[in-house]
Amino acid sequence: MSIAIPEPSPDDVSRGLTALEQHLADVASTGAKRTAAKHDGETRRVRQLRAEVAEAHLLARLQEDDTPLLVDSRRVRERRKAAQEAARLHALGQDPAMRAWQAARMRRLLVATALVALALALAWSTAGVQAFAADGAAPWSPAWLFAWLVEPFMSLALLVVVSARAYLGARGAPLSDRRLIRIEWLFLGLTLGMNAWPYLPGVAETFSLSRLVLHLLGPIVAVAVVIALPIILAAFAALDHAQTSTPHTWSSYRSNAVDRYPGGRGDGTDIESLTSRARRLIAAGELPPDPGADKIRRALRCGMDTARAVRDALARPTAG
Repeated sequence: MSIAIPEPSPDDVSRGLTALEQHLADVASTGAKRTAAKHDGETRRVRQLRAEVAEAHLLARLQEDDTPLLVDSRRVRERRKAAQEAARLHALGQDPAMRAWQAARMRRLLVATALVALALALAWSTAGVQAFAADGAAPWSPAWLFAWLVEPFMSLALLVVVSARAYLGARGAPLSDRRLIRIEWLFLGLTLGMNAWPYLPGVAETFSLSRLVLHLLGPIVAVAVVIALPIILAAFAALDHAQTSTPHTWSSYRSNAVDRYPGGRGDGTDIESLTSRARRLIAAGELPPDPGADKIRRALRCGMDTARAVRDALARPTAG
């Protein structure tokens, strides 16, 4: 059985349409008010400025933390390594054994150089002695050939004496026997005289000062070497290789050589007193038992290098 639904009258339809229009108008008005309230004054410039202000607040809080400034850069680490190496080399250079080794090496070098110079000087004078000993003999004659041997055997005899004095002088037992000194001067005088004689005024057909000086050059160098070498060796033998006193160490080295100067850094900072303060702070609980350099720096209000030195001092076992 079906129920008949009455048809709406024109008045009902009119009232329904009016109510629907009113509802839609109310909904549109409410949405517009909400949108206006939400975006009231919120332009793009306002939003951009608000973002900049928020960013500035964050940056200001981050800039208060100076931890990034405490991290050593690559160049700082390289400089620190170079400074440590220079300090250790400086300390090694003051060691008596190292000083003795350096002196012995330099002494050997000087003796070898002097003997080479002496040998070259005597070889230089060989031609002059040969001209004197040949005395006008024909080239390649026996007298002319044997004249070339005069200077070498005198030079070898002289080198024996000079080498012996040099060797013993280098070992701290210099030879000062007058007979050896006379032998040296005898050989040197003979070499000098035989080189100069053919070119002296009144002997040479045409005197030339330059030729005379040129032929005297070798013997003069030999005389200079023979006189100077014993004096140099005596000075080396008298060297005192004891360790130099610490005041000669520069402050920039002292700050790195903490193993030799544990009481300070050379810049006026007393590491021992700062270490004692740090231990008191650890005992009071204001610092952890094993504090890092940054915490020590903040607690003692000192530099980072000093804080590292205090940290290393805390890590070392206390005496007694």
